[in-house]
Amino acid sequence: MSCNHCHCDTEHQEEESSLKAVIRISLTALLFVAVWAIPARGWLKLVIFACPYILIGYDVILDAIKNILHGKLFDEEFLMVIATIGAFAIGEYPEAVAVMLFFQIGELIEKTAESKSRRSISGLMKIRPDHAVLVKESGNEVVSPETVKTGDIIQVNPGERIPLDGQIIKGQTSIDASALTGESLPIDRNEGDQVSSGTVNLSGVIEILVSQPFEKSTVQRILDMVQSSSEKKARAENFITRFSRWYTPSVVAAAALLCLIPPIFFAQQWQTWIGRALVFLAVSCPCALVISVPLSFFGGIGGASRNGILIKGSNYLEALSHLSTVVFDKTGTLTDGKLSVTAIHPNQVSSAQLLDIAAAAESHSSHPIALSIIKAHGGHIDSSRIGYIHEMAGMGIEAQIDGRKIYIGNGKLMDSVHADWHECRKNGTVIHLAEENCFLGHIVISDTIKSNAADAIAQLKKQGVVKTVMLTGDTKKAAEPVARELGIDMLESDLLPGGKVACIESLLGKDSTVAFIGDGINDAPVLMRSDVGIAMGAMGSDAAIESADVVIMDDNISRIPLAMQIARKTMRIVHQNIFFAIGVKFLVIGLGAFGLAGLWAAVFADVGVMLIAVINSLRSLRP
Repeated sequence: MSCNHCHCDTEHQEEESSLKAVIRISLTALLFVAVWAIPARGWLKLVIFACPYILIGYDVILDAIKNILHGKLFDEEFLMVIATIGAFAIGEYPEAVAVMLFFQIGELIEKTAESKSRRSISGLMKIRPDHAVLVKESGNEVVSPETVKTGDIIQVNPGERIPLDGQIIKGQTSIDASALTGESLPIDRNEGDQVSSGTVNLSGVIEILVSQPFEKSTVQRILDMVQSSSEKKARAENFITRFSRWYTPSVVAAAALLCLIPPIFFAQQWQTWIGRALVFLAVSCPCALVISVPLSFFGGIGGASRNGILIKGSNYLEALSHLSTVVFDKTGTLTDGKLSVTAIHPNQVSSAQLLDIAAAAESHSSHPIALSIIKAHGGHIDSSRIGYIHEMAGMGIEAQIDGRKIYIGNGKLMDSVHADWHECRKNGTVIHLAEENCFLGHIVISDTIKSNAADAIAQLKKQGVVKTVMLTGDTKKAAEPVARELGIDMLESDLLPGGKVACIESLLGKDSTVAFIGDGINDAPVLMRSDVGIAMGAMGSDAAIESADVVIMDDNISRIPLAMQIARKTMRIVHQNIFFAIGVKFLVIGLGAFGLAGLWAAVFADVGVMLIAVINSLRSLRP
């Protein structure tokens, strides 16, 4: 059975369980009101109140007994059973039923909230395809994606989810990648383009040459990563886990002392102090903390995933919330990572003529600079115009275009042919052209800064990031203008991968949380060395998903401040829940010890606080 079916079965079981709980709570509430109206005394009163108590609390009693038999003596079920049976023992029958009833209402609310928060993450299971159409000579065959092998060809029709990573070998279409990236705008894909599993084919029928087996596909790696995120706990979660281990036994011991010391040593009434001890037990249940804190982190991770931000654990979510230093790779992170023509400065010819000559001369080259010139030209290049092309090592090329001898290259080449050329003040790679010794002008080619990079950095600084750093293997001359335009505080250039790691280590410190943002392919060592490694544009990148702590599924750098915003909101909610729950509990415990709060106040301090904390936790589902 596929995971999709398993997921649907789980949802159905949760809905059925919730419905049964609602029915049981409703019947108990009606029975509770009915027996309260009966003017009974003595044993009869005990019996009639025992009916709604057993109806609503039998499973809690059984769980407490099972846990005791398995060595788990101190848990919330144990506290509830002791508190309610004690209430029966001192004749507080309505309070006993009310405590158990509201405890079950709280459990229902907890499960509903957990289910909603879980669905925010497990909803990603919908991106998991349940079939693939395998192209065979004998005809197409519908198979499970797990059975498709690398090198097989699959067909994807319009409206279907792409089941496996691969390259389009037939057809063209638009792709909806919103489930992975959070970006709703469709992306055009043609023959030769790569496509990722989990995206949706919107328009044309396409055939795909599979490049990865399903277990290594983009969609499966994402699901594995998100589903394991709960294993890496934040300090706040670890604190609550440790807290609950010693807290509950301490509470039981304190309740026992509260019950025994005043009657034994100060001749106080047993019933009074037993009642106060029961209030102490009922109010001390740590469920509000144990439930709401993990729920908040779960919601924050789920909310981030819906925005194309995959966070591998709540510890990284917590680290994101107090970043002080953010380090950027340059190429592909702050810039587009693709060379393009950014300026044309002609001399004695028009801009179009200069570009046309350069494109013809570079038409047989696959060098990135040549490809950027050809792309900027955009038109048809008639190969009959080209007489010959001769490469001149370290300088450029000599070509015959339309019967004219053309030189295209750097300043050294211009000097060698005695062309009267001049330097260009524009940043980037400058390609000079000359006909014989007549200078025709130059073309500037550079990597352009991403349109939203400056705003993203400004947003990070508004959120409290103290220092922004750019690390690059480029020369200082090429990198400095980019850093200046973006408002980067510190620049390190001419770096090899080892140099980047050394720079990161120099920034790490006790009072500094450092994030490194890179493309995840050649920056794996730096991603792993930083406090938080963030991989940009990582859809389909093995290195990114494996080495980074946070994965941004597209190239949208504005998701970095959004991730920090989500993390900070989540941590605010966590701290609110901790302080609110502990504060109210200690207040009611103190009042109960002095006889100023009864079991009804204990019900509020337990179930009421949990309800408020859980509702507050659900706010983390939205950025």
